Amino acid sequence: MKPSGTVVAEAINAIPECHTADLEFACKAGTEGMFICLGLVDAGLIEYGLGIGADTSQGAPGDALEYSAAAGAAAFIMGKKNLIAECELTYSYMTDTPDFWRREHQFYPSHGGRFTGEPAYFKHVVGAAEGIMKKAGKKPSDFNYVVFHQPNGKFPLRVGKMLGFEKEQIQTGLLCPELGNTYSGASPLGLTAILDEAKPGDLILMVSYGSGAGSDAFIWRVTDRIKSVQDKAPRTWDLLRNNKKFLDYGTYAKFRGKILKKE
Repeated sequence: MKPSGTVVAEAINAIPECHTADLEFACKAGTEGMFICLGLVDAGLIEYGLGIGADTSQGAPGDALEYSAAAGAAAFIMGKKNLIAECELTYSYMTDTPDFWRREHQFYPSHGGRFTGEPAYFKHVVGAAEGIMKKAGKKPSDFNYVVFHQPNGKFPLRVGKMLGFEKEQIQTGLLCPELGNTYSGASPLGLTAILDEAKPGDLILMVSYGSGAGSDAFIWRVTDRIKSVQDKAPRTWDLLRNNKKFLDYGTYAKFRGKILKKE
């Protein structure tokens, strides 16, 4: 399968002297890329790295996954100069929990229904969040914002309450159900919305989730430079709320290849 990383490298004129990698770990592949870029920069192996979380979610017609299916992407440049947010700590938590899968040659994924919640999403997000806070010596009230993986609008609010966060800490980065589930782009996109509003010194907790199953957690400290870049591009919430075009289900199904032309 052709890597998408080479397309990105070509688009930003980074070839041929660059390293690219396409990653798989369900919905946490985006934070994996960010984690790897951070590690390579810290090790001095690269000066800058570009971590991208991008995906288009799939759901069979009538499946619960279809109701929140979406597509989206977020990209972050990792380096040591001109930072708008500094990563203070990372932490990962994972187990072999097969809550979501897609077999060879199958177009749509399968899932364990409610099993994807209790022993999968909540266990791993809570484990990663509690682990990084313990490691950092911090509690929920120390954070200005928190963003979780958001497969729907309910799970992030519920897990936030379980951990002791207030709704106000979650709301800025909670794009679903306004946007829907962007899989690998979900928690990185939530982080972009938070950075649009954050102030110097703010502390942000970010926790992803990927079926199979695992979570990556990051603590970000916003720097003084944030104010100089916030208005240089459209803000995430503005992009979501402006210039909407609505489709009926039949048109959507046709565009997504769910209605095939009869030969």
